[in-house]
Amino acid sequence: MKSILNISEAASIAIHSMAVIAQSKDLLNSHQVAEQTGFSKNHTAKVLQVLAKYRLLKSARGPGGGFRLGRDACEISLMDIFRVIDGDLEVNTCGLDCLVCPVHSCIFGGLEQKFTREFRSYLVNMKLAALPAVRKPARVESRKSVLEEVGGQQQTRTF
Repeated sequence: MKSILNISEAASIAIHSMAVIAQSKDLLNSHQVAEQTGFSKNHTAKVLQVLAKYRLLKSARGPGGGFRLGRDACEISLMDIFRVIDGDLEVNTCGLDCLVCPVHSCIFGGLEQKFTREFRSYLVNMKLAALPAVRKPARVESRKSVLEEVGGQQQTRTF
């Protein structure tokens, strides 16, 4: 199924992992984060290392080690996380060069640019602390279930 909004798996892992870590009172290692999010353990570990490299996370090595936020959740925007993984969002124009386009005005009416600007604005303005999963701790039935809030309704998704 196609989607207009395309977020890389790495960016999705980063944002979801940061939310999981933000809601935890304890250090979480990459395996624990992967279990809670359902993403690959190896990919999650790589993404968490990148987030730590850019100081969005702090890491502690050894037994009992893991990750915690590098700054207060109120200070971290989703754009901060997204940018570390995928770079800045650019407002692109149509893929066809306007000089060779057979249509005199944009077929899509600038929707791609509008969607990108709105999504970018959302990422910039949404702080990690404001996410529903971070504001209230998830009720986890097992290590493999994660509480999700969808459209104001709570659903438990098991991986």
